[in-house]
Parts: sequence; C-alpha cells; structure tokens
Amino acid sequence: MITVDEVRALALSLPRTEEHLIRDHVKFRIRSIVYLTISPDETRMGFAFPKEERDAVIAAEPGKFLLPRPSDLRFNWIEADMAALDPAEMRELVLDAWRMVVPRKVSTAYDAARHAA
Repeated sequence: MITVDEVRALALSLPRTEEHLIRDHVKFRIRSIVYLTISPDETRMGFAFPKEERDAVIAAEPGKFLLPRPSDLRFNWIEADMAALDPAEMRELVLDAWRMVVPRKVSTAYDAARHAA
C-alpha cells in the first residue's frame, strides 16, 4: 500500500512538477497539463496512461486498475486503487505518466542524472 506522502515526494522530485489542490483533488502537473491526481479520500490515484493500453491493463488486474469517470475517457488516463499498489509499481506509473507530458529533453536529462548517481 502506498500513501499520499510517498506519491507527493516522488512527484515533487520530478523536474517542472507543480502541485495544486483543485476541487479537493491533489493534482500534479507540468504547466497546465495534469499527469497525476489523488482523490479527495486518498484511495485512488489517477495518472496519464496510453488509451490504447487501458483495456488490457484493467482486464489483467481489475482489482487494481479501473477506467476514469466517463467525462475523462477521451484523455490518456487511468486510475488505480492506492491500497493495491506497492512503492515500486507506484514509482513506475508516476514516472511513465510524467514522461508522457514533459519534454523529452527533460526526461532524458532526469534519467541521465539518476543513472549517474
């Protein structure tokens, strides 16, 4: 199980990320593009995810992943039950979501710095 504090620590360590509270949802974004959100009750994490891969991931682990609300289906987005995620899996999901919205040169520099450390 992961906590909001763990998600926040990772997200805020990523270049260009800003945190905002919007309608009781904690949202992390690059400029105006949200790539990660935590529900007000802190039980679900929504994140950027390729639309074409959503159905397969949900079918493989329906207790962990679910579709976003109907109004968000048009976006590259999916949700996960935070209680079902482990820290390593959360890290991978958040990093992949961040990479979807940040310029490639920023993610490349981040990866190079991580591997050098």
